[in-house]
Amino acid sequence: MRRREFITLFGGAATVAWPFAAHAQPDDRVRRIGVLMLYAENDSVGQGRAAVFRQELEKLGWTVGRNLMIDFHWGVGDEDWIRAATAQLLARAPDLILANGSATVRPIQQATQTIPVIFIGGGGDPVAEGFVHSLARPGGNLTGFTVLEPNIGAKLLGLLKEIAPHVSRVTVILNPDSISSQRLSASAAAAAQGFAVEVINAPARQPAEITAALATLAGERGDGLIIPPDPATSAHRKLIVELAARHRVPAIYGLRYVTAEGGLMSYGVDLPELFRKAAVYAHRILKGEKPAELPVQQPTKFELVINLKTAKTLGLTVPLALQVSADEVIE
Repeated sequence: MRRREFITLFGGAATVAWPFAAHAQPDDRVRRIGVLMLYAENDSVGQGRAAVFRQELEKLGWTVGRNLMIDFHWGVGDEDWIRAATAQLLARAPDLILANGSATVRPIQQATQTIPVIFIGGGGDPVAEGFVHSLARPGGNLTGFTVLEPNIGAKLLGLLKEIAPHVSRVTVILNPDSISSQRLSASAAAAAQGFAVEVINAPARQPAEITAALATLAGERGDGLIIPPDPATSAHRKLIVELAARHRVPAIYGLRYVTAEGGLMSYGVDLPELFRKAAVYAHRILKGEKPAELPVQQPTKFELVINLKTAKTLGLTVPLALQVSADEVIE
């Protein structure tokens, strides 16, 4: 296994201010954070990200059970489920909410305009979606971290074609409630002609929907898959990886850990790092700063990970140039 280390850089103004915030010690008042995690409670990936969030807060001087309470709400569902989960979090009167996944942002925004909200997701363009007034000065009770850049769908499509040149039809398995996934698919579709492929959508959130979507695919017909970085589909990543292997379909994922679990390749942001940065924002807000003045931060660095074992199983030869450019190659 090879890995090239990198540093993800975000908005400069916020970065400059963090060291000062980190030195400020929390007071002894008990604060409460509500966290909506779009993962099953037994999902090790979700638990890992929750741990990163807690650990960073502890590094900043908070002690869970003494001056801080964190209420995690776990699960994956549609917009109605998210609204119900949000209501349960609000019933505990939190001082702050952390919203994981783009599908959570609008329901939470509609539920409260006063409680500070930090999102990880945000649809890729939170200004266009009406979540914030501007990236530099959000202006309301929401701020956070986007996980996509505008052309990410085209980038995923290009990488898939590079590792599997025979692909002529690409299916995007997407959560119909996810703004991020819809934007990613639109980006891929806009670039389709340049890669001589057809891009189609397969809205799917539940295992039966995913199984049905992949049942018609076959690698020898030139099929390929793009799986956006969405918690709803991520919850069923094992099923998707197994079906892609069974049907011999090359797939590219928006989340690194899926490649580590047997997926062919992935290209996306370091999400655990965003949970760490979200903890820093939470610390600053609990110490008195306003989300309206904390910039929404956009990713500028993405990880490319390739699983050579899976490529070999699919009969694919990974170009040396692509291996060299990868941040990690799993052998």
